Amino acid sequence: MFHFEIYQIVNIVALVMGITFGAIAQKTQFCFSGSIKDYLLFSSTRRASSVVMAMLVVIISTQTLSHFYDIGLDESVWRSEEINYFSILLGGLLFGSGMTIADGCSSRHLVKFAQGDNKSLVTLIFIAIFAYASMEGQLNIAVYALYANETLRSLSSVLKNVALNPYFVSIVFMIILAFLVRTPKRLPLLWDGVIIGLLVTLGWYITGVYGAQTLELDTRYVPTTSMSFVGPSARTLELFTQYKENHLDFGISLIMGVLIGASIMSKFNKKYSFGCAANMKIHTLKNSMFGGALMGVGGIMTLGCTVGQGLTGLSTLALASFIAISSILLSGYVTARYLHSKEKLPMCFIFEWEEEKK
Repeated sequence: MFHFEIYQIVNIVALVMGITFGAIAQKTQFCFSGSIKDYLLFSSTRRASSVVMAMLVVIISTQTLSHFYDIGLDESVWRSEEINYFSILLGGLLFGSGMTIADGCSSRHLVKFAQGDNKSLVTLIFIAIFAYASMEGQLNIAVYALYANETLRSLSSVLKNVALNPYFVSIVFMIILAFLVRTPKRLPLLWDGVIIGLLVTLGWYITGVYGAQTLELDTRYVPTTSMSFVGPSARTLELFTQYKENHLDFGISLIMGVLIGASIMSKFNKKYSFGCAANMKIHTLKNSMFGGALMGVGGIMTLGCTVGQGLTGLSTLALASFIAISSILLSGYVTARYLHSKEKLPMCFIFEWEEEKK
């Protein structure tokens, strides 16, 4: 009855993936930056454990998929041999600081906006504007000059962007997870991390295996990728402003899905429907604007956000991705410590383990 092109099916799957991600992230408030705040303010490891579980699952599942299918991980942007670690590091520092100042990363603000936080819309707009400016606009001059700098690239070439050993990395993450969880009975509570990790792997499959047919059939090309939010935010802005010259793709469909999924879930899970940080005097509109701008520029420079590098990039085992997410998390932690010292670190809800709530 209906005939869909390959790229259309890829977009439909991306939409469903986004809906699933949005619903889960709203239900459990899955968040990289939030896990830093939880630990800093309350020594809570609940959300951090879900993040690490997602990292562990995505590495194991993606590497397993790669064993059976040629999904082009070696050709992905995260495994590029022409890497500039200085751009990666600086971008990560900017992004990590920005996500803490704005009270959430790019994916987090999609969920927060969908559940009623209007200031998150401001953050998303500034992420998109500054990401697009870094990709195609005036900021691209400075961003590209840094990225293409021959001296920095020459220095970066000393440390090859190799793929790390999957067994070693998996064991390290298992150890970290054991430290955070502390007791096996808590593991079932990390179902959100498991599903989100598998969603990233599904992204690799639908673009890298199913979508790869576009090269042979001469239909609209589907690049091999998975979940990320900064670059797609810029392309979403571009689509709405120049729709005659652009088209829907995997990343844009994913963003639309996250908004839909989080919005629907917020109707049932009303506990988080309206984030209190939006009404806090310590979280002003300037925070949303400045933090969003930093994430827009930083996300492009570091080749991804917390999800784009911390899950999708990490799943390729690229050394650059480990450096990128480490710089993001380190910058986020340092910025959070500073804001906390000034009593300007907003926290609406306390995320504890089930037995600690009783």
